[in-house]
Amino acid sequence: MRKKYKRWNWKHRCGWELPGSTAQPIRILQVYLLPVLRRRSRPVSVYSDFFQLLCGTVVKDGVEGICRVWILWHPLILLYKYSTVEAVLRSSTNIEKAFQYDLLRPWLRDGLVTSSGNKWKTRRKLLTPSFHFRILDSFVPVFNKQSRILLKKLKLMDGKDIDITSMVTLCTLDIICETAMGVNIGAQTDSESPYAKALHKLGESFMTRLMRPWLWSDFIYNRTSLSKDFHENLLIMSQFTKKVINKRKNELLETKFQSSGDVLNFKKARYIKRSQGAFLDLLLYYHNEAKAFSEEDIQNEVDNFMFAGHDTTAAGISWTLYLIGQNEHVQEKLHEELYNIFGNDTERPITKDDVRKMSYMECVILESQRLYPSAPIIARNIKEDVYVNGKTIPVGSTCVIFIYMLHRDPEVFQNPEKFDPDRFLPENSLGRHPFSFIPFSAGPRNCIGQKFAMIEEKIVIANLLRHFRVKSPQPRDTINLVAQMVLRADQPIKIKFTSKLHAKMVKE
Repeated sequence: MRKKYKRWNWKHRCGWELPGSTAQPIRILQVYLLPVLRRRSRPVSVYSDFFQLLCGTVVKDGVEGICRVWILWHPLILLYKYSTVEAVLRSSTNIEKAFQYDLLRPWLRDGLVTSSGNKWKTRRKLLTPSFHFRILDSFVPVFNKQSRILLKKLKLMDGKDIDITSMVTLCTLDIICETAMGVNIGAQTDSESPYAKALHKLGESFMTRLMRPWLWSDFIYNRTSLSKDFHENLLIMSQFTKKVINKRKNELLETKFQSSGDVLNFKKARYIKRSQGAFLDLLLYYHNEAKAFSEEDIQNEVDNFMFAGHDTTAAGISWTLYLIGQNEHVQEKLHEELYNIFGNDTERPITKDDVRKMSYMECVILESQRLYPSAPIIARNIKEDVYVNGKTIPVGSTCVIFIYMLHRDPEVFQNPEKFDPDRFLPENSLGRHPFSFIPFSAGPRNCIGQKFAMIEEKIVIANLLRHFRVKSPQPRDTINLVAQMVLRADQPIKIKFTSKLHAKMVKE
C-alpha cells in the first residue's frame, strides 16, 4: 500500500510540474461534467465542447509540445509536437492502450486493438500476412462493387444536398464485412440490417459511457439500462459472427483445408489465394493447422477488424469529399488525373494498376487526413518513465497523442488551416519528420490496415468523381468538430452531387 501511494504521489507531483493551468479541473467541470449531470446539453454538444477545451488548453497552456490537463483526479499528458510524440510512440515498452480502452473489452476482449505485451506482439506478427499487397489487390473487386452500389444510390439524388457520412458508412461496413468475413450483409440496400444497427448502437453506447466517468466502474455501469442495451446489441453481433465463422470453418474442412489450394503454405508464400474472406481464412488456418487460435480468438479478431475498419475509412472518405467540394481547383486537378487514367469511360472497373496511378488523389487524401484525422486522439498507459524536454512523464500516467493538433504544427505545415494537397508531393515531403504526420499512428503499434484504407478510399472516391462534380455548401468555420470514436462534425456533412453531364449542360 505504501509503495502504491508513493507511486501515486510521484505521478501526481510530476503532473503538476508539467505545463498546464491550475484552473483546468474547474473548466472540466463546467464544460464536461455539469452539462452531462444536468442533462441540459445534447451529448454531441458535450463532446464538441470537451474537444474544443483540449484544443484551447494546448494553445493557451502548452509549452514545447507538452501540456497537462486533469480529468477528475487523473492527469492526462497531452503531446502534440513530433519531438514529444516520438518519445512515446517509438517505445517498444509503452505500447499499452490507455485505461479508457478497457471499456471496450466486453466487445473486443483481447483482440489486436485492446491487447498488449507479448500477446499483442505475437498476434500482430501472425496477422500481418493478411495485409500483404497481393491480398489487398484481391480486394479491389469488392471495393469496386460496393462503391458502385453507393454510386447508384447517389444518382437517385442528383443535385440534392445529402448527408454523405451516413451513406458512406453503410458502404464501408459492407466492404469490411465482405473482405474480413467473406459475407455481404447488404447494409447499403437494407439499412435496417440487424448487424448494422447493433454495430451502430454499440458505438453510441461506448461513447456515452466514456463521457460519464461515474460509469467507468463496472459495478455501477452493470446496474444501468445502458449496460443492458449494450449487451443486447453485443449478443446480436456475437451470434452473427459465430454463425459466419462456423459456416466458413465447415466449408474449409469439407474441401480438405490445406490441400485444396484455398490457403497456400504461409511459411513460404505468406498470402491467401482466395479473393474473399482472406482475413477469416487466415485465422481459420491458424486455428485448424497451427493450433494458434481458438474459436474465441478468431471471433475476437474479427470483431476488432469490424470495429476498426469501417468507421475510420468512412470518416476519411467523407471528410475528403467535403474538402474536395470546398476547393474547385483541387477538384479540377482530380478530374484531370482521372481522365488521364480512364478517358471518358466511366464504367470500367478500377484496377490495382489504376490505383497506383492516382498520385494526386493520394495527396488529396493525405491532406484531408492531416486536417481531419479519423483518429484525432490516441492514448497510451506509460509503463516506463519517459523523458521529454527535461520533464519526466512517470509510470502510471496516461499520455494522449493529440494527432489533430500535431498536424497543425506551424513549424512543419505553414498556414496549417489551409487545405493544400501539394504539401504531400514528393518534392515537398522531403525532410519532413516522420512523426509530424501520423494519421494511422506510428511506431511499433501503428495501424495494421493503413494500406487497406488508402486503396479503399481511392477507389470509392474515384468511382464517385468519375460520374459527379461535388459541392460542399457548409463553410469550414461553421462546422464544430466532435471527437467520438472517430472525428465527426456536430451536424450532418452536406454535399451536393451533380452528374458531370448535367453540370456541363448548366455551365453551357
